[in-house]
Amino acid sequence: MTTATLTAPVSRTGHDAVPLARLVAAELRWIFRRPRTLAVLGLLALVPIVIGVGLTLVGQNASGNGGGDQEGALISAAVNNAFVLPIAAMVMTLTLLLPLASAMAGADAIAGEAAHGTLRGWLIAPVSRGRLLTVKAIGVGVVTLVAVLGMCVTGVVTGLILNGTDSLFTLSGTTLSLGGALVRILLVAGWIVLQMWAVGAVALAVSSWTEHPMLVVASVLAGNIVFTILGLLSSLDWLHPFLLTQNWTEAPAEVLQDPMSSAMLGEGALRAACYLVVGLSIAYGRLSTRDG
Repeated sequence: MTTATLTAPVSRTGHDAVPLARLVAAELRWIFRRPRTLAVLGLLALVPIVIGVGLTLVGQNASGNGGGDQEGALISAAVNNAFVLPIAAMVMTLTLLLPLASAMAGADAIAGEAAHGTLRGWLIAPVSRGRLLTVKAIGVGVVTLVAVLGMCVTGVVTGLILNGTDSLFTLSGTTLSLGGALVRILLVAGWIVLQMWAVGAVALAVSSWTEHPMLVVASVLAGNIVFTILGLLSSLDWLHPFLLTQNWTEAPAEVLQDPMSSAMLGEGALRAACYLVVGLSIAYGRLSTRDG
């Protein structure tokens, strides 16, 4: 037996040579070093503070000027209510800012790296396409989780500072303990994270077909607007159950009632899960045939 044989390193072959945890950690470091990602997360965290301070400044005048839509009703209910404030803030950002954060994360994950030439390194590395997509999907999910939880933290803290712990009550007039209110807020947060993860999965699917991140963001936001408009047309009632944006503003309000309902929350969660699976499947089908 020669010396070369004794000192030869053991080669690792196959697509699972790199641990998944190491890949995820590298992806997250790359994500949270992007200035635009940090800027969007910071902006989202400021939304509940701005709403809370604004409602405090206008005082009870807000209760008569909330408007007839669901968002206006939530804003009116958030006056002097530390429980409603974070939920109202999250619902308000569902129309643009939260989908924007998810779309940006999905666009940067594949199209952004393809534009910078770094995606090819992933494709020729000893990592299977399925593991690559898993890492990208986890990264998008973490961005949405951080965005929503950041809003929850600032919303709850702002509400408690401005209104105190005795302002935790439902729209039915029931007073909640701090723990009970936090559980309901986290339930809404988890539901919204799933919705935004589904938006991110759609962005990943679009991102796998282009090298232009802005095209991905524009496409996803345009789709979000089209879905919202279609949801307002009563002549298309048969299509509404298939629209991801259906009941986005109504479902979170279920936790504000006592007793709490979960019909729309459950329906929305199932719909988002379907979009998540379909989006990731399309992205995987494209990545499995992509060389660079």
